[in-house]
Amino acid sequence: MNTKSTASSGIQIDWKRIMFLMIGIILFAIVNYSPPWPDAVDPMGKAFNLSPQGKAAIALFLLAGTWWVFEVVPIGVTGLTIGIVQALFFIRPAADAFKDFMDPSVLFIFGSLMIGTVFTKVGITKRLAYKMLLIVGERTSMIYLGCFVVTALLTHVMAHTAVAATMYPLLLSIYALYTEEEGPTRFGKGLFMGMAYVAGAGSIITLLGAARGIVALGFYEEITNKSVTFFELTYYMFPVGWLMVFGLWGFFMIFFKPEKAVIPGLREKARQLSNEMGPFTRHEIIATAIILGVILFLSLQSFIPALKPFNKAAVLLVSTVLFFIVGILDIRDLEDVPWNIILLFAGAMSMGFCLWQTGAAEWLAINWLGFFTEAHWFVFVMAIAFFVMLMTNFIMNVAAIAISVPVALVVAPYLGVAAEVIVFSALVVAGMPFLLLVGAAPNAIAYNSGQFTSGEFFGYGIPASILLMALTALAVLLIWPLLGMPILLS
Repeated sequence: MNTKSTASSGIQIDWKRIMFLMIGIILFAIVNYSPPWPDAVDPMGKAFNLSPQGKAAIALFLLAGTWWVFEVVPIGVTGLTIGIVQALFFIRPAADAFKDFMDPSVLFIFGSLMIGTVFTKVGITKRLAYKMLLIVGERTSMIYLGCFVVTALLTHVMAHTAVAATMYPLLLSIYALYTEEEGPTRFGKGLFMGMAYVAGAGSIITLLGAARGIVALGFYEEITNKSVTFFELTYYMFPVGWLMVFGLWGFFMIFFKPEKAVIPGLREKARQLSNEMGPFTRHEIIATAIILGVILFLSLQSFIPALKPFNKAAVLLVSTVLFFIVGILDIRDLEDVPWNIILLFAGAMSMGFCLWQTGAAEWLAINWLGFFTEAHWFVFVMAIAFFVMLMTNFIMNVAAIAISVPVALVVAPYLGVAAEVIVFSALVVAGMPFLLLVGAAPNAIAYNSGQFTSGEFFGYGIPASILLMALTALAVLLIWPLLGMPILLS
């Protein structure tokens, strides 16, 4: 059915867009102006009241989710709307709502995007793309696999946001060799969405891939008085992360099988283009040195206590300033920053803090886990994982863990569940928000390719999330017990 009609003035009206625009507003109004909701009660009998501001935060959560999924306005504009609604409806003070738009995490994303710009501008991404194509050859299935493996490997030693910013221009170079036609293709969708998904899968394997691991293990140590080492986390996460990487390769070969099985002459073309680039230029050497210096500093923060106080965003932004000082970037590059993506994440940060500070997130978590306090231990563990998976698509995965893991660790002993399996299952799903672009920076960076819509991302994210939950169940029932992880309290 055609959702657009032409008015007498000749202007087309997109009725589908208007419908979903209004659905978001109606959901907000219904929840915000509804009577007070009942308290949430935890297993210890403590009641958690949902304040009017908390109820309004849930209403805003529904409005933003609807607008993001159906992209009724640019996703960055929805992000901006989140701050505006908080201020106008007195959910949080304007100073708090808009302060989050310059949160260090948002600036970290900005710095990551600038690194991606530099990689493209000086030619490093083309060199990497051509070298990889020489290795994986001309079969598009192997190109998928090669890109996914490189993405996952990089997330072992650097933040997945920075990896996505690094891989994005590389994928653009590879895609340019696939077709010169404008518009999305199955191969393009699989290449860029796959990069975003795999960046999440790889980032669960070490503590260097994302901040969520440190947060979860901090709660674990505080509540249980036990600790998990860097290498112990990798020991349990390595098989799960890499099974997901190869599972996603199969997923994208099924749902986004490339139009071309092979690209004849690609290897020879890649060799020719690589040779034409000649030796490394001065700017390539300087850019590489700056970026490797930042990556090394961020990596060593996990091992050298004296480096831990330095904020990751500030360290990363040093590279941005240096790029301008040495003349690699100029004012035109600054003006070309994808502010749609920046505003998207700024709004997501504001939404996450809004749910947290108003108590709405804790109220949701306690209500959800309350359904499973009498359930079988496996159902309880999977319920926690499912809740974290859903929440991490809307708010920061760090916040999703901070909301749910402490509550779950309190409930777990009543069901005879070991704390380790709670934390690790939460960490697995928190790293892979496959439904909404705001769930992780790699999702938004991949979206910038123009190969897919937010609706497509959500639609294909459903079977991908089912795959994720199935793998988490396999880990809980088979993989982790075989590796020696305690699952039940003796």
